[in-house]
Amino acid sequence: MKVAIASDHKGFEMKNQILMQIYSINDSIEWIDLGPQRYDPQDDYTEYASALVTAMKDDTSITHGILVCGSGVGMSIVANKYDGIRCGLAIHTDQVKAARSDDDINVLAIAADFMVITHVRNMVEAFLVTLFSELPAHQRRLDMIQRIEEQN
Repeated sequence: MKVAIASDHKGFEMKNQILMQIYSINDSIEWIDLGPQRYDPQDDYTEYASALVTAMKDDTSITHGILVCGSGVGMSIVANKYDGIRCGLAIHTDQVKAARSDDDINVLAIAADFMVITHVRNMVEAFLVTLFSELPAHQRRLDMIQRIEEQN
């Protein structure tokens, strides 16, 4: 599995904490850190969200993405502008499991200003290990989303 991660300045510390703790979940995951590499209080979440989604679209071996910003909202908005990206903003591990199982999210947005790393670690683990259920109703809805993307 290959996972890309990016943040803005508000998510910078949490992104680095995720990367430090995540290897205990599964050391066979290949992580791609798309930045920032240094703290810059003037950076823009749009730049990093776009970089992550573009990397996922250019390299189909990147199956999951994680975006971290202050509220999680800005990055999720940017990510969901791209066809084929289903970014979910989650605040609870059970919500992440449902979003993966039912909605097959491929990008997880995290609100660094409102979360603690121990809880985020559980959410990231759930995001990486939970599979899409492939139930007909869930697949039908994903097909509907794809048709909406094709029309716009």
